[in-house]
Amino acid sequence: MTTAVIPAAQPRSPAMIRRAVISSVIGNGLEWYDFLVYGFFSTIIAQVFFPSSDPLVSALLTAATFAISFLVRPIGGVLLSTYADRFGRKPILTVMILIMGFSTVLIGLTPSYATIGVLAPILIIVARILQGISVGAEFASATAMLVEYAPPRKKMLYGSFQMCSQALALALAAFSGYALSTAMTPETLQDWGWRIPFLLGSLITPLGFYIRRFVDESPEYEKDSGPKVKQTPFLTVLAEHRSALLRSCAIMIPGTASNYVWFIFLPGYVVRQLKLPFTSAMLSSLIGGILLFIFVPIMGQLADRWNPRRVWLCGMLGFALLSYPLLSYVVTVPSFERLLIVQAICALPIAAIWAPTPGLLAGMFPTTVRSTGMSIAYNMVVLLFGGLAPFTLTWLVAKTGSDLVPSYYLIACTALALLALWQADRGEARR
Repeated sequence: MTTAVIPAAQPRSPAMIRRAVISSVIGNGLEWYDFLVYGFFSTIIAQVFFPSSDPLVSALLTAATFAISFLVRPIGGVLLSTYADRFGRKPILTVMILIMGFSTVLIGLTPSYATIGVLAPILIIVARILQGISVGAEFASATAMLVEYAPPRKKMLYGSFQMCSQALALALAAFSGYALSTAMTPETLQDWGWRIPFLLGSLITPLGFYIRRFVDESPEYEKDSGPKVKQTPFLTVLAEHRSALLRSCAIMIPGTASNYVWFIFLPGYVVRQLKLPFTSAMLSSLIGGILLFIFVPIMGQLADRWNPRRVWLCGMLGFALLSYPLLSYVVTVPSFERLLIVQAICALPIAAIWAPTPGLLAGMFPTTVRSTGMSIAYNMVVLLFGGLAPFTLTWLVAKTGSDLVPSYYLIACTALALLALWQADRGEARR
C-alpha cells in the first residue's frame, strides 16, 4: 500500500504541542460524548420526544433522528474541510466547537412532546442537523492537526489520541448513564434526569473554544499550503486521489462498525431485546471505555514501531472472528457478567483497529487536500455504516427475529472492507 509521505513537522514548543493535542481531543471527545449519550438514552428519548403506542415505532423514530445528523454530515464535512484545506485547520476547528456546544444544550433544554407537542421532535431534529454540519469536518480537521503536529515516527501515536478521546467519551457517557440510573428512579430519570449529561457535556465548550483560539496553525500546513492550495480541493480529491479515497473508506469501515454497533447500538439492544438492566449496560460500557482508553495509545505506539496496516488488519480480523461467538455467549444466557466479559475481550482488537486508523487516513493524502480527502471518506462511511446502523439493525432484528443480527452485520462489514481494500490495491498496482 502506498501512502502520501507526511513531512516532519516544523519545531513547536512542547507547550504548543500539548495545546494542539488537547484542543483536537476536546472537540472530538465532545462530539462522541454527545452521540454516545444520545445512543445510551435512546429508549428514554423515544418516550419523551417520539411517543407511540408501538415501542418499535418509537425506537425506529429515535434511530432515524440519530441518523439525520449523518445525512447532512457529508455536506458540512466537505464544505468545512475544503475551508480547512484552503485557509487553515485552526479557524474551522474553533467555529465547530461552538456549534457543537450550542446543539448539545438545545437537546438538553428542549421540552418534552407532552409539553410543547410536535415542536419538541422538530427541535431535536434541528439540534441533530446542527451537530451533523459541525462534526462533519471535526474528525478530519482535528486529525490533520494532530498528525501534522506529530514528531517523526510518532504519527500513529498522535493520531491515536483522536481515538483515545472517543474511548474517554465512551467511559464518561457510560458513567453518567450508570450514575444517574443508580441514583434516580426510572420515573425521575425519564422526567428530567436524562438531560443532565447533555447539559454537563456543554460545559466543556468554553474551555475547548479558549484553547483552540490560542493554538498555532498546523506547522505542516503553513509549510506546504497557503498559496499552493488549489481552489477546489474537493474536485482535486475526486480527480487525482480516487484510489486513496477508496482505500480510506475501506480502512474506515471496521472502526466505524465496531464503534456504532458495539458501543452505541449494543447498550440499548441488550436492554430492549435481552431485557438486561440499564445499569448493567452502562457499567459494562464504562469498563470497556476505560480499557479502550488504555489500549489505544499502546496500539498507536505499536503501529509506529511495527506496521500500522498489520496492526489494523490483525485487529479487524480478530474482532470479526470474535463477534459471533461472543454475542452468542451473551444472547444464550443474558447476564451482566457475560456482557462485561464480552466488552473486555473485544476492547483489545477494537483498540488495534482504532489506533492506526487516523494516521493511516492522514497518510493517504497530501497536506493541501488532506482534510477534504479524509472528510469525504469519513462521512461517507459513517453515514452508511454508522448513522444508519442503529436503524438498520433495529429493523433487521424485528424482521428476522434473530438476536445475532449484529454479529452478521459486523462480519459483512469486515468482508466489504477487505474487498474494497483489495480493489484499491489492485487498481494501484495496475498504474
